[in-house]
Amino acid sequence: MLAATVAVDPGAEPVYPGTCRNDSQAANVPHALRFTIDGDQAAVEFDDAFQGAIRQECQQEAGDFVVRRRDGGFAYHLAVVVDDARIGVTEVVRGADLLSSTPRQILLQRALGLTTPSYGHLPVLTEADGRKLAKSQHALPVAAKAAPQQLWQVLHWLEQSPPPELARTTVRELWAWAIPNWKPERLAGLRERRLPPADPA
Repeated sequence: MLAATVAVDPGAEPVYPGTCRNDSQAANVPHALRFTIDGDQAAVEFDDAFQGAIRQECQQEAGDFVVRRRDGGFAYHLAVVVDDARIGVTEVVRGADLLSSTPRQILLQRALGLTTPSYGHLPVLTEADGRKLAKSQHALPVAAKAAPQQLWQVLHWLEQSPPPELARTTVRELWAWAIPNWKPERLAGLRERRLPPADPA
């Protein structure tokens, strides 16, 4: 049975309205270069290893997107597509916060005649208020001495049900259990896991 196709929410990222698409004077001032999405590229569909069938209406949800910035640097979408192709990447596993980027990268792969890798977007662990854990948000670093307990906790958050006694063992033993017991189907459609609120005490 096929999974239902769902639209990708581009979040707070603004959709370019095409302001300078037909402006002949734009070439005379510093400007970014954008990939134009035309009618036959209006929708991109792909099957995600964790999120199932994904569909994005690219014109409405993404719009023409930057491939070279105004300062001359190449933008993320183009850089990652070319780099993945150059080193022969066949499988991409990353956070679900990048799910809305994938259709644009698929469009670039098609335009450049590159092979599209298979994709899997894992749920993102966030603070209790929904902010992604990141250094820019002053998230605490992983403590090396507590690595087994923290790895056990991540497996727990990822719905893998590690036995409680493994929290007191070694990282090597945890991996020895986790690899053969990995059940990706438990992550189906899961895009975010939030930490519980901090204990006020």
